[in-house]
Amino acid sequence: MKLATYKDGSRDGMLVVVSRDLTTAHYAVGIATRLQQVLDDWNFLSPQLQDLYVTLNQGRARHAFAFDPALCMAPLPRPVQAYDAWACAPHLERRGWPPPAKSEGPLAQPWAGDVLGPTDAPSAAMVREGLDLGAAVAVATGDVPAGCSPAEALEGVRLLMLACPWTLPARLEEDRSQGLGLLQGRPATSYGPVAVTPDELGDAWRRGRVHLDLTVQAQGRRLGRGDAAAAMTWHVGRWLAQAARQRALPAGTVVHSGPLSPAEPSGGVACLAERRAHEARQHGEPRSPWLQSGDRVRIELHADDGSLPMGAIDCELPAQG
Repeated sequence: MKLATYKDGSRDGMLVVVSRDLTTAHYAVGIATRLQQVLDDWNFLSPQLQDLYVTLNQGRARHAFAFDPALCMAPLPRPVQAYDAWACAPHLERRGWPPPAKSEGPLAQPWAGDVLGPTDAPSAAMVREGLDLGAAVAVATGDVPAGCSPAEALEGVRLLMLACPWTLPARLEEDRSQGLGLLQGRPATSYGPVAVTPDELGDAWRRGRVHLDLTVQAQGRRLGRGDAAAAMTWHVGRWLAQAARQRALPAGTVVHSGPLSPAEPSGGVACLAERRAHEARQHGEPRSPWLQSGDRVRIELHADDGSLPMGAIDCELPAQG
C-alpha cells in the first residue's frame, strides 16, 4: 500500500491512497483524513485503506485522479517524535566522527525541525549559511515498547519513506562540540511523496533493510549511487530498539537512517560534507562548495525494474535574496 498527504491549507493535509505505479490517487475520506489517525488505529484502518488501494490499482476507483508529487506534503507532516539513527558507520568515519561499536548499536539522537514535502525547497536563510544534503531512509512506526529487542522493534514498522535531512555543517559541528545533539545543525528534513508498507517492496525489504538502489544528484552531477541496504551498518530493528531503550515510541514516531553512503568510496557519497572531507585530505582544502541558490537536488530509490517505489525528492534551492 502506498499513502501520501496532499496539501489542503491545513497543518496535516489530506490523506490519499496512491496507485502502485504512482499515476493515480484517491482521497481516503470516509476512512481517515490524516496519516496519524491511521498509525494510531492501524489494525482497524489499514485494512480499509488496503481495500481502496486494491480497487485503485484495478482501475475501478470511481473518484480517482492523476497523482501529482508537487501537491504533496511529507507523508507524515507532524511526527509525534523524530530520531536520527546515524546507521551508516562509514559515513561517520569519513566525517572524522567516532562511530559506536557495532555491538552497541547505532546512535539515536532526537531532532526537531521543519518537515518538507518532496518538491519543497529549504529556506534561503539555510542556503546562506552553507547547506548540505543527506540521502536517507526513514520509517514511521506504530507503538514500540520500551526495552524491546531489535526483532520486536521491527514489528512496529508501519511505513517506509525516502528522506533528505538538510544540515548546516558549521552549526552541526557546534552542536556536537557542545553535546547538544541535532539542535541548530539540522533545521529541516524533506521526504519523498509516498510512504509504503514494507510488503509493497517484496524481496527488497528483508532482514530490516531496504534493498533498493539509492541515487543522489546535486550541483549538476551525481554524488553517489549504491545499494541502500549495503550502506546500513545496523538494520532498522536496531535503530528502533536503540531509540526505545529507555522510553516507548508512540505511534507516529519517525526514525531516519542518517546519510547513507556507499560502502566503497568509489560509489560516491551521500552528502557534500563527505566529499569536502575527502578533498581536504587529498588537496589540503575542500574544493566543492556547499549547496548554492539554483542548485537542483534529486534523490531516488530505484527498484530492479527501474521504478521508483517511493517517488523522488526533487527540489530547486531558492535565491538567497
